[in-house]
Amino acid sequence: MYAIIETGGKQYRVEKGDVIDVELLAPSSDSKVEFKNVLFLSTGKAVKIGTPHVAKSSVIGELVQEIRGPKVISFRYKRRKGIRRKVGHRQRYARVKITAIEG
Repeated sequence: MYAIIETGGKQYRVEKGDVIDVELLAPSSDSKVEFKNVLFLSTGKAVKIGTPHVAKSSVIGELVQEIRGPKVISFRYKRRKGIRRKVGHRQRYARVKITAIEG
């Protein structure tokens, strides 16, 4: 059984037990995360395709930790002008382990 979910403007194919890195989620009191935007659901025999989302279905996950991605360097300069600018950035992600697919 697998599902395709949408979160943070991106789509992920998930199964039970998968660990995915998604855009940082809003903090909550417990470590449970529920994804309501299920676009596709497959049980092996039956397939449900959402228009745009599958009704009465969700994917439940457990927040493992918050991580930071690799460092991205942005370097701008103008030749012969003496203008140089170097900026580094590390994106923050939430690591989520999928515990259940309901629907």
